[in-house]
Amino acid sequence: MRAARTAQRSPTASSAASRAARLRAVHPTLWAAFAALAVGAVLCVIGWYGISGERFAERQLPYLASCTVPGAALIVAGAVLLAHGRGALAAARVEELYGLLVAVEGEDPAAVRAERAAAPLATSDDLLIVPEGRLLHRADCPLVAGKATAVPPDADVLASGATTPCPICAPPHGAGAAADPEA
Repeated sequence: MRAARTAQRSPTASSAASRAARLRAVHPTLWAAFAALAVGAVLCVIGWYGISGERFAERQLPYLASCTVPGAALIVAGAVLLAHGRGALAAARVEELYGLLVAVEGEDPAAVRAERAAAPLATSDDLLIVPEGRLLHRADCPLVAGKATAVPPDADVLASGATTPCPICAPPHGAGAAADPEA
């Protein structure tokens, strides 16, 4: 759900808005955790002080029931809230870092992905083949681009049908498709 809301806004605006929303959501939890821990500690100290002044167990029970047990419960609740708040803060930071990694400044990430998927990998009409290779490539195919060993195929190789078109760049295949001017 967060990803859907984030994708609808621009990356800069969404990061600022989502960061503010995360801070509003996480900080009250952390404040409640620290308050519960503090109040629980104070109640435990008051209960301990009251119990330590009484000699008989039946006179210690009211301090135990009214201060020490609720204080211990508040300490446990505060520890749980603190762990949850820190986990939520860590998750918010991870989400923000992921957003920074995938965001493109000023562009919609979904539009960029669609544009990349629609764009052809290679469009050149010049054909290349790697010596002793069986795949016929376009000159700007990522598999052979920049390789000094890739050479234009001979007309004999094309005529024999020993090559198959590259599945990445999908060049035209046939004897008349060679870029060699002699063919």
